[in-house]
Amino acid sequence: MDRPFTRKKSPYMAIKYHIRTEHSNDLISLHNFIGGYCGVSNVENGITNLCYMANRKVFQTYGNIQDFEQAVLLKNPFLKHIFSNADFIFDKPITINEISFETKGAVEHNMLMVGDAAGMITPLCGNGMAMAIRSGKIAAEAIIQYCKDKSYDRSHMESGYQKEWSKNFAGRLKFGRQLQRLFGNAMMSDLSVKLAVNCSSIAQSMIKGSHGKPFFKM
Repeated sequence: MDRPFTRKKSPYMAIKYHIRTEHSNDLISLHNFIGGYCGVSNVENGITNLCYMANRKVFQTYGNIQDFEQAVLLKNPFLKHIFSNADFIFDKPITINEISFETKGAVEHNMLMVGDAAGMITPLCGNGMAMAIRSGKIAAEAIIQYCKDKSYDRSHMESGYQKEWSKNFAGRLKFGRQLQRLFGNAMMSDLSVKLAVNCSSIAQSMIKGSHGKPFFKM
């Protein structure tokens, strides 16, 4: 589709492992290191997902995944403990390049985009799947109205969806991009983590900035 964001180089890459380790089911942990951060959370069948995102410039200094992990990730004592004691399930890690957090259109070539196709929030915010479900709900509501209401033409559906999408997600994506800049910068990220740990109101503001209100009532 030659969307504009695809023409811009992204500075980020990601490495993913599935491991077996001691990790609480109700815990999602984030571990910082120079040039990126690592998320650890349990998935299914006793498996823990470990995925880290790194700045490509920092990574290229070392040339390969193993050297980068030894020289950079394992300086974090929490990550060193995990890597030293976990049972790694994959023969080799899964790698993902060109992770783009650039602004995207929620409507492209008369198609309603949902999830990451409309806009990807930084993994640090941990809210991507919820946003995908919510944008699908908004798209479904716009399509249903288009099918039922003869006065609600295609252009109204597209502009209405774009407006509703922006109201729900534009601010959160912007906040996520700003928050992401703090991580990978040793001084700023350490300061941010210390502030969040010692001041619950700051931590709650960070969560609120990237998470919307509940939209399904159980």
